[in-house]
Amino acid sequence: MTKAKDGNGDPRKVALITGCSSGIGRATAIRLHEAGWKVCATARKRSAIAELAAMGMSTLSLDVTDEQSMRSAVRAVEEAEGGIDALVNNAGYSQSGAIEAVPIDRVRAQFETNVFGVVRMIQLVLPGMRARGRGRIVNLSSMGGKLVFPGGGFYHATKYAIEALSDALRFEVKGFGVDVVIIEPGLIKSGFAEAAVATVGDTNDAYSDFHAQVARVTKESYEKGPLARFAGKPEDVAEVIAKALEVKNPRPRYTVTASAKLLLMQRKLMSDRGWDRFLRGSFPSP
Repeated sequence: MTKAKDGNGDPRKVALITGCSSGIGRATAIRLHEAGWKVCATARKRSAIAELAAMGMSTLSLDVTDEQSMRSAVRAVEEAEGGIDALVNNAGYSQSGAIEAVPIDRVRAQFETNVFGVVRMIQLVLPGMRARGRGRIVNLSSMGGKLVFPGGGFYHATKYAIEALSDALRFEVKGFGVDVVIIEPGLIKSGFAEAAVATVGDTNDAYSDFHAQVARVTKESYEKGPLARFAGKPEDVAEVIAKALEVKNPRPRYTVTASAKLLLMQRKLMSDRGWDRFLRGSFPSP
């Protein structure tokens, strides 16, 4: 199939992005579209990305917890565009709550979206990328893939997994002409905090006060706490993703926002017990 051309007559590169209804995914779709990419923006509900379709992007329904949905989306893009040049695994959310208190079905749902969906999307696009001898896979991790805040154990576990999977994958596919990049944002003002707070459970009385404090601290960190001034915008992350897709030799990792750089450095310099003491300044022990 003949691919669409850009303003210079060259084939437009094709990017498939998950989780485009808001935040980083939406900002990335717009940034790449404006740069001349053929953007295939996806979300669970296609109606949630109607605005992106109106801008001229291709839009598809894609649920990263549904095998048939993922297969259909990848097949549709490959058939329509002749191949996928870049996959941006952005879809994800934060399940908050104490390890003992979060129901196991919610734990499984967290890993289905944040880890297994990422893995399956990679498995589905790689055959085409290998056959063409080129491609780029961008996985959204977080500063939370290298440090842990109380009440976020399951979310952090998924991001630690993305770090490990990406490191292994980078080695495995480099010889096929495929690059793998990890993006590690810090605090982003995008509605993430509200979504995370909404998932804090209160099904175990032993942790009710702890959960209330986790919700309060999380919300304040994004809105008015000391770290709020170091928070970034979705567009900041989108800019870095665009750079990672467009440079000839991308770095394995890109840390985004001052909050991520500050906290990752602080965590690196502290012992485990020192980090625990630091956290107790904001989070009471259950």
